[in-house]
Amino acid sequence: MRILIAAAGSRGDVAPYTGLGAELRRAGHDVAVATTDAFAPLVRNAGLEFRHLPAHPTAHGEATDRRGLMRTAAAFVTELGQGFADAVAQGADLLLLSTTTAPLGWHVSEATGIPGLGAYLQPTAPTGDFPPVVMGTRSLGRLGNRTAGRFALRMADRVYGRAVADLRRRLDLPSLTASAMRRRQERAGWPVLHGFSTALVPRPSDWRTGLDVVGTWWPRLDPAARLPADLEGFLRAGPRPVLIGFGSMAGGEGERLSDIAVRALRRAGLRGILQSGSAGLAAVGDDVLTVGDVPHELLFPRLAAVVHHAGAGTTAAALRAGVPAVAVPVTADQPFWAARLAALGAGPAPIPFASLTAERLADALGHVTGRQTYARAAATVAQRMATEDGAGEALKAVQHLTG
Repeated sequence: MRILIAAAGSRGDVAPYTGLGAELRRAGHDVAVATTDAFAPLVRNAGLEFRHLPAHPTAHGEATDRRGLMRTAAAFVTELGQGFADAVAQGADLLLLSTTTAPLGWHVSEATGIPGLGAYLQPTAPTGDFPPVVMGTRSLGRLGNRTAGRFALRMADRVYGRAVADLRRRLDLPSLTASAMRRRQERAGWPVLHGFSTALVPRPSDWRTGLDVVGTWWPRLDPAARLPADLEGFLRAGPRPVLIGFGSMAGGEGERLSDIAVRALRRAGLRGILQSGSAGLAAVGDDVLTVGDVPHELLFPRLAAVVHHAGAGTTAAALRAGVPAVAVPVTADQPFWAARLAALGAGPAPIPFASLTAERLADALGHVTGRQTYARAAATVAQRMATEDGAGEALKAVQHLTG
């Protein structure tokens, strides 16, 4: 079977699908991943076919306020939709659609007859258990949470309005709004797999049938992968260090963040590794090392703690390694994952990015490395996550769907 996975956004929005795709490929399927050009090497290195989607998540500028985020997202998905049908036209028997691409993929499925299956990295369906992941972490009560969840979906429909209209014209489909299509899919019980751990987010009891949480999809790791020699040497040269990195967040703030990181590490008496990321973190010294992209799976188990932006993938990777973390959420769903991390006891209260100082970070690092309760909580979660097989469960769902 020819399976097309469509995903777009930051690295964390794409990398998990390389592991999922590799599992499907091992089962004998032909797997392609449609995403933006920046992630072509990631896809090809996993042994998967790359298909181009014509957009880049940072091409329209960065924004952190909600209104700015909506404008940026609308521009991004409108551009994305222009090439979506082209990627599918290259051949597919099944579409696996991410949170970002599903509102476009539904229309392509209607036009082509190719079935689709949701493959989400975030819980988006309304529930009384928690508020929408993009609307903060304060519970509004069960009714309030569900109401807010429906409102968040309507806001997402607005983001996709122009992209959907343009795509349906291109596909010669009659006019249909993004919200009308979403309601149609919900009534039909469109199946969605959620690629995160039930240890982080148990499946809400009020979700409809067809919404399943299957376990984390881990980025594909080359069996021959090793840590760089300088990093290996640093790890062996002293006590376990702390990794500090913000992934694809905080572009242009490298100098300020690097200064905060180094001062916090030294104030707490810890060795540190700065992961450059989009911010461009960098520092030199006997007690600090700067690295680029390295596999979390190889590095995290050898750390004392991780300071990160609380992206879904990094949050899960630290827990998988049984390592406590200090979450510094920046935007979007990051406060949600940061709150889940703290609720599990695997990290102290999150430090909002806008409130980050060397003093606050040093204090948090002192707590997370000095009290074994955090490490024990992370280890407990790691044991539970080890029993899950997210990619294997997704394969079963694909096989069941296709009969």
